Amino acid sequence: AGAQQSATVANPVSGASPDLLPHFQLEPEDVYIVKNKAVSLACRATPATQIYFKCNGEWVHQGDHVMQHSTDRGTGLPVMEVRIEVTRQQVEKIFGLEEYWCQCVAWSSSGTTKSQKAFVRIAYLRKNFEQEPTAREVSIDQGIVLPCRPPEGIPPAEVEWLRNEELVDPALDANVYVTPEHSLVLRQARLADTANYTCVAKNIVARRRSTSAAITVYVNGGWSTWTQWSGCSTTCGRGWQKRSRTCTNPTPLNGGAFCEGQNVQKTACTTLCPVDGAWSEWSKWSVCGAECTHWRSRECSEPAPRNGGRDCHGPELDTRNCTSELCSHAAPGAEDVALYVGLVAVAVCLVLLLLVGVLVYCRKKGGLDADVADSSILTTGFQPVSIKTSKADNPSLLTIQPDLSTATMTYQGSLCPRQDGPAKLQLPNGHLLSPLGAGRHTLHHSSPAAEGADFVARLSTQSYFRSLPRGNTNMAYGTFNFLGGRLMIPNTGISLLIPPDAIPRGKIYEVYLTLHKQEEVRLPLAGCQTLLSPIVSCGPPGVLLTRPAILVMGHCVEASVENWSIRLKKQSCEGTWEDVLQLGTEPCTELYYCQLEAQACYVFTEQLGRFALVGESLSMAASKRLKLVLFAPTACPSLEYNIRVYCLSDTQDVLKEVIQLEKQLGGQLIGTPRVLHFKDSYHNLRLSIHDMPSSLWKSKLLASYQVRSPTGGGTRRRRGGDVFAILTPPRQEIPFYHIWSGLQPFLHCTFTLERLSPSTCELACKIWVWQVEGDGQSFTVNFNIAKDTRFSDWLVPDSEVGAPALVGPSAFKIPFLIRQKIISSLDPPGTRGADWRTLAQKLNLDSHLSFFASKPSPTAMILNLWEARHFPNGNLSQLAAAVAEVGKQDGALFAVSEAEC
Repeated sequence: AGAQQSATVANPVSGASPDLLPHFQLEPEDVYIVKNKAVSLACRATPATQIYFKCNGEWVHQGDHVMQHSTDRGTGLPVMEVRIEVTRQQVEKIFGLEEYWCQCVAWSSSGTTKSQKAFVRIAYLRKNFEQEPTAREVSIDQGIVLPCRPPEGIPPAEVEWLRNEELVDPALDANVYVTPEHSLVLRQARLADTANYTCVAKNIVARRRSTSAAITVYVNGGWSTWTQWSGCSTTCGRGWQKRSRTCTNPTPLNGGAFCEGQNVQKTACTTLCPVDGAWSEWSKWSVCGAECTHWRSRECSEPAPRNGGRDCHGPELDTRNCTSELCSHAAPGAEDVALYVGLVAVAVCLVLLLLVGVLVYCRKKGGLDADVADSSILTTGFQPVSIKTSKADNPSLLTIQPDLSTATMTYQGSLCPRQDGPAKLQLPNGHLLSPLGAGRHTLHHSSPAAEGADFVARLSTQSYFRSLPRGNTNMAYGTFNFLGGRLMIPNTGISLLIPPDAIPRGKIYEVYLTLHKQEEVRLPLAGCQTLLSPIVSCGPPGVLLTRPAILVMGHCVEASVENWSIRLKKQSCEGTWEDVLQLGTEPCTELYYCQLEAQACYVFTEQLGRFALVGESLSMAASKRLKLVLFAPTACPSLEYNIRVYCLSDTQDVLKEVIQLEKQLGGQLIGTPRVLHFKDSYHNLRLSIHDMPSSLWKSKLLASYQVRSPTGGGTRRRRGGDVFAILTPPRQEIPFYHIWSGLQPFLHCTFTLERLSPSTCELACKIWVWQVEGDGQSFTVNFNIAKDTRFSDWLVPDSEVGAPALVGPSAFKIPFLIRQKIISSLDPPGTRGADWRTLAQKLNLDSHLSFFASKPSPTAMILNLWEARHFPNGNLSQLAAAVAEVGKQDGALFAVSEAEC
């Protein structure tokens, strides 16, 4: 604030006329010097003979005045106008002493007159705000006051507010007003008020912006009402039922607190067991009536059906013809007898003709099996199976000649599986410790490689073909005989082992193995169930196997008996999914068995079909493994740069699909994938990005949230009993149910960053991924994208190692002859326990003894499982050592060298 301006002052000469005193038509006014620009002061008076400026009590040099003379046309009196310029240097000379002012003095013959004082000031606006608005998180409907004290300046700064860079106009929004002290007031916070607020101060010199304050209006979650109790889980006896509620009344938003408590309640229930009805004894026959019939009846009462049991099947009333004095029948005439004899003769002739036709057809087929429906395989049958001839000094070695009389055939069965059980194998009684000789045993075999187009063409004629995926990316197929083989889908961890003698001798089957995308197959999940493995089909369904095949597929469960109930599901021929096995309990059928290990499960099945592993959590400690993978573009032609964070089930097949998808998008893997244990705690998965250089990059997400601190640092405050940290990272969330179901395989979040300069080519940041637990703990995964980080190419190469189909001995690590000798030696009970039980114990498989014992050859089951677990990198030396340990208990030695294999 400057000094008050002086009014015009007149000094008349005594005796002179007051009307002839000068009066000012234009007086100098206050001005501001902006930067280094000089300012101009002007005044005009009439009648005036002289006119000059005086600044701070000193006359301005006459040469600095610019004079202009004229005459007032109305009065004819002389008019004088004068101008001067004032520079910044002139004002700064007296800076701090007093304010710089100038005054105009005009003379006439009647006296002098002085104008008002005009103050000249240097305009400025300081950079720093005296008080800036700060970020806040407020509950909905709560009032908000954002203070702002602008920087010091001359003239004083005007203040306005921006919301997400748009001007806030209180005249257009009754919920907003600005106080005289420049504070912005929101009467009741609304969700739409979530934004970045900036205070702007401006005057004639400059425009200053405060630091943006992020206002987050959050909504705390509230429980919905409970659903109705579900039906009892069992149809007979004691079970459980449950009801659920959701945190949607309202749904938590913008970091609002999740509902406290459980979303599922369980209670015990008892269901009366259904009793099926049964027939009573037939009553006595009634008296023969006039219609020549009599009848008898029975009732569905021993017992009567109750509690939903099935009714009796069959007729309740039985009638038949009868004769008595009340009924008379005419004796059959000769014509009727002849008619009956003729009909019988015709029927006998038709049966004989049918038998003759069948015999002729069978002879033409040349003895092929009845299952043969496609003879195309005959032209490309298996090559002879042979073994190198034994040395003269080693007569114990076997020689296998090709079986040219064996017919080749292709199985094309019905959709529903057969229930034929495997026959007991008659194994030789050769002893394990008998010498093998010094020669090398090599079994040569070459398989017919069926062309993909021919195979798919034959497959398309079957009814089950409609449910199989199209294309060969996730399919393997091959043609197999009694020697067995292996199918593998590369880079998925999925394979199918067909052991020797699983296919009956004399038959050839075309077998396929497919991986389904989850959008192709509908797998219904109930309650807390979650998909733990890929959905895999092997077939054709209904194929007859005499030994269990082993299906290998990955899973993402951290299994424990007290936390999980895990079931193997198989799709029936009607399309419904059925539980065929519950892990950890005694199997109810010998057709299926499952060995669950840390990363994979091994399914023994004698019936091919479609399988999946499904789990139901029994406590909040149950957890699944998630694979966290980061991808970024290989090139950045624009200022925007996207980082995609995938949260996948920890199985190889899902990772393969994502890598192929990113390869099409031009993305590259950043860093090493990480594993996160995702718990059944009903809490969402949170992702945030940190430590970006703000001078080079900025995120396009909202810049402030309140999160549970993964590191324990930062300013803290409590809300609802939990400790929180005030951070400002851009953050995203993936809902719990989207992850837990396992039915959405490619969940990801994208962080969009923007370079502040096109020349910026380096990015360093951290990405945190964690699940907020009920006890406040969190799991953090850090990814560093720094200058020296190389974008490693983790994409699957075009030429993958290994063949999708291996047929015969090439599919197994254990040589065929040695395998047969181990089986024949260890299947019979040995002295001092030297049999297959000891081998299972040596290989840490003794927990499956009951399953092995239920099969015709327990040793074959053990070796098959070893092949499935260790192919192709299995160590035969370790297996040989385990077999040798069994042999030592019988007083001799046994060894298998890598050279022999």
